[in-house]
Amino acid sequence: QVQLVESGGGSVQAGGSLRLSCAASQYTYSTTWMAWFRQAPGKVREGVAAISTGGVTTYYADSVKGRFTISQDNAKNMVYLQMNTLKPEDTAMYYCAAATRSIYSWSWSTQTWYSYWGQGTQVTVSS
Repeated sequence: QVQLVESGGGSVQAGGSLRLSCAASQYTYSTTWMAWFRQAPGKVREGVAAISTGGVTTYYADSVKGRFTISQDNAKNMVYLQMNTLKPEDTAMYYCAAATRSIYSWSWSTQTWYSYWGQGTQVTVSS
């Protein structure tokens, strides 16, 4: 069982930056990918970024490419999401997720491919 705890959310003005952190209780041998999702009020949860546990491969939503960076520190069981040039449309609850199966370019943003989820951290961007 992997427990995920997010932190680092908050309120910022447009153009600002935030760094989200996700602490995993453990990385099991079966943990293959880590990802960040977000959900704005009244909208479906969407994939933001994903990273293979080896750190070799990353995927990003088109809406955040060039502004967000996902990274990990396996020694500390941590995953990060550096968010720069934030926009009001980035306002959402951000969730950390862990997968225990192979993830592909066509599936990385599909919630059902991930087995473990955190409780979320709120990000609010004002204009």
